Amino acid sequence: MHRLQELTYTLSDLNYEGHTFNCLPIGGAQNVLQILVSDLDEMPIYVTVTDTQMLCITYLCRRDEIRTDKRDELNRSMLEMNVAVPLSSFALIEDYYVIFGALSTTSSINDICRELVTLAANAYDALEAIEEFLV
Repeated sequence: MHRLQELTYTLSDLNYEGHTFNCLPIGGAQNVLQILVSDLDEMPIYVTVTDTQMLCITYLCRRDEIRTDKRDELNRSMLEMNVAVPLSSFALIEDYYVIFGALSTTSSINDICRELVTLAANAYDALEAIEEFLV
């Protein structure tokens, strides 16, 4: 069974520290999985799996949603926050600011759940932290 299919079935039946997971396959061959973590479900997490890693990404905002005069300051702030944010990092993907985490493809389901819940919580915190930079 494909790793994302397996993950979909496993997460759909789990309760991790009071959180449940709503999984929605995206793409023809189920190459992306959208996951909503209960109580943190306004910012979906998109999961892809390669031969070497499982990548979990949450989109924070588009670049054009950031005040032009504050972009350099935001970029500097995100670089400074990167080390302090547990299990997550910031990046720019095309025109989107994102927060992401990566796991080994052999990670346990407990580690995957911890990453998903932590990333969802970090996304909320990050969005709050960058709010002053938004248009």
